[in-house]
Amino acid sequence: MTYFLAKTDPDTYSIDDLARDGTTEWDGVRNPAAVNAIKSMKRGDKVFIYHSQGETAVVGLAEVVSAPRPDEHDAKSWVADFKFLRRAKKPMTLREIKESHEFDDWLLVRQGRLSTMEAPASFDVWLKKRGVF
Repeated sequence: MTYFLAKTDPDTYSIDDLARDGTTEWDGVRNPAAVNAIKSMKRGDKVFIYHSQGETAVVGLAEVVSAPRPDEHDAKSWVADFKFLRRAKKPMTLREIKESHEFDDWLLVRQGRLSTMEAPASFDVWLKKRGVF
């Protein structure tokens, strides 16, 4: 199993929307590096949902429930279906992640505008130790 992080503007589609819907087609990704992250997803992979506006933070966890596929509405994009698993007990802010210096090499810290990316496997354990999940 691989971990990913997917950013969303909560005014467009929030963790509350995903919880309400149960599953969603994760779309709108156009950056080639982010599209490659979606292409590499497999069923059963976990995805940290990250709100990219307001308090920028990891706010929930989802699971990939479909194989990635080309976006039928956008030739430059790929999509995958995500299933809601749970909300974070307490959001983990980008500031807290950066201040830890444990993930300085991660794209989230180095290339902040990338919307979808692989997450370090150790990030899950790190979040659990801090009571996020």
